[in-house]
Amino acid sequence: MKKVQKILMLSALWCLLLASLGAQAVIETYAFSSPDLEARYHLLSQELRCPKCQNQNIADSNAPIARDLRVVLFEQLEAGATDDEILAFMVARYGEFVRYRPGIDRQTLLLWAAPALLLSLGAAGLIGHFRQRRVRRPEVLTDAERDQVEQLLREPRA
Repeated sequence: MKKVQKILMLSALWCLLLASLGAQAVIETYAFSSPDLEARYHLLSQELRCPKCQNQNIADSNAPIARDLRVVLFEQLEAGATDDEILAFMVARYGEFVRYRPGIDRQTLLLWAAPALLLSLGAAGLIGHFRQRRVRRPEVLTDAERDQVEQLLREPRA
């Protein structure tokens, strides 16, 4: 029994250790000159993707590159850059991938059109499937086959 308790205690300590790793996150604070700039900062930091993490925005990422991008974002907002200018700067530096909602151009047209195309193909497939089911009719039996079925139905079961 003591061995089981020891294993449970070590497991609990290991879980606590793993859970405490998230407590090392850095909380950055910036002194914005206006509440409007702070609101724009939060919107833009949600819009920009971390180049390293690729599945997190720069607001949620703790990667060093994300911290650098947050600093650049703050500096550009305080310098008076518009949202479009900031996004254009980030795209020029890191590519269109840095945006969660890339602009519509020749390279991203398929990305934007894919949901509508897939939905249309699915709807066409369903319509074709149901039309095909409706067209199928039971086959007509010949007289000999009908007689055979009637004979089988009249025979007593053993």
